Amino acid sequence: MENLKQVSEYKWEMNRDYKPGMRVPGTIYADMELVRLAERDRALEQVANVAFLPGIVDRSLAMPDIHWGYGFPIGGVAAFGKDGVVSPGGVGFDISCGVRLVKTNLDEADVKPSLGELVAAMAANIPKGLGVRGRIHSPEGVLRKVFTGGVKAVVSMGYGRESDLEYLERGGVCREADPGKVSARAYERGKDQLGTLGSGNHFLEVQVVERIFLPEVARAFGLHEGQVVVMIHSGSRGVGHQICTDHLKVMDAVVRRTGLELPDRQLGCAPLGSREADDYMAAMACACNYAMGNRQALMHWTRHSFERHFKSSERKLGMDLMFDVSHNIARMETHESNGKRTELCVHRKGATASFPPGHPEVPRAYAQTGQPVIIPGDVGTHSYVLVGTPEAMTESFGSTCHGAGRTMSRSKAKKTISGSELRERLKAQGIIVMAGKDSQLAEEAPEAYKDVSRVVDVCQGAGLSSKVAMLRPMGVLKG
Repeated sequence: MENLKQVSEYKWEMNRDYKPGMRVPGTIYADMELVRLAERDRALEQVANVAFLPGIVDRSLAMPDIHWGYGFPIGGVAAFGKDGVVSPGGVGFDISCGVRLVKTNLDEADVKPSLGELVAAMAANIPKGLGVRGRIHSPEGVLRKVFTGGVKAVVSMGYGRESDLEYLERGGVCREADPGKVSARAYERGKDQLGTLGSGNHFLEVQVVERIFLPEVARAFGLHEGQVVVMIHSGSRGVGHQICTDHLKVMDAVVRRTGLELPDRQLGCAPLGSREADDYMAAMACACNYAMGNRQALMHWTRHSFERHFKSSERKLGMDLMFDVSHNIARMETHESNGKRTELCVHRKGATASFPPGHPEVPRAYAQTGQPVIIPGDVGTHSYVLVGTPEAMTESFGSTCHGAGRTMSRSKAKKTISGSELRERLKAQGIIVMAGKDSQLAEEAPEAYKDVSRVVDVCQGAGLSSKVAMLRPMGVLKG
């Protein structure tokens, strides 16, 4: 802590002499308690380590949900110029893991009396859990279409509506994708996993809008108090994990060949424009398209579950997509650096884009409000909808937090928290949870995470995003 300078209530600066070899300083967005948690977790050291990478622009950034990760901290943001690098550790293994929010025209009173039956219907309809196969047969030919077409390819297979494409980052497709850069092992791991929830911190949650903070923005988003919504949190499954694994080996070889000195070999990287960097970006884009397509299929099964339960069409139930955001990604974006507009490779690992009104990346439906930002809580706590701000563009390359952020490892949580007791505690709060093993539920207990409300308040206080709505959990489906 003595090596950090607090420059405002929610902003801390790390000088380059924090660790000899840093090319740029670091910035941590946090209050006193959150920065102490980051120090205890050794995540601050990772902020410093990222600052060693060639071509890093301005500073190494950390969001308030920062915690220890592979190479980069989770909650880390860094941008690189044309003489910089791309690093798989700055994206993570679950490439394009993200969140989407589905609206309904139902109120809490419409859902609560039969909530248990609704969650059970979703549990029966939605494949979940480690290694579980989905209901969509996806051999290599189908995967190639999803790898290149993203959500549009999945919609063309009958899973969703064309109108869904209007409410996705970049229209639901990363155009840099090249299926030829994906290994045979990644194809094998992705086979028949499309439309599966997975395990770990992934979930599908029935929620109610408990509080509105910005009424005009909430109206533009189609949200109101008492409204039931559904949040879906999942990623690229085995595809993304394998693509990251494959290219980490390649990057490690690049570092050894070029003699680049790094404080952590998990920061393996390749120069932008090199064959190795281009190959990774093309394969990563395939995983992004798969992840967005996966959430699209999950939304289809969710809509189908509501239809069967309420005996009405999903259109009559108002089950429109509000938005879908990814929080593990690296992509080329235009930002201002040193007074000039320039193209940068922005890495967001456990961080969400937070673009303001009028930004070219914001879908037309939200051009006047700014980009919706969806922040999930942990099991049993609130989630939030935020909106992007102009300040984020100057502060954080248009970035904000992605969730609560862990304070306890999964293994420690399983040792110290009883999953069965947690299930009963949540039931007493009126929250129905359907999960696999109790030990897996314990991994995601509130005690294992930071206070998401505190994290969101820091982001608002620092100007990275603004609170629009607070969502309370009603029913939770986990792998």
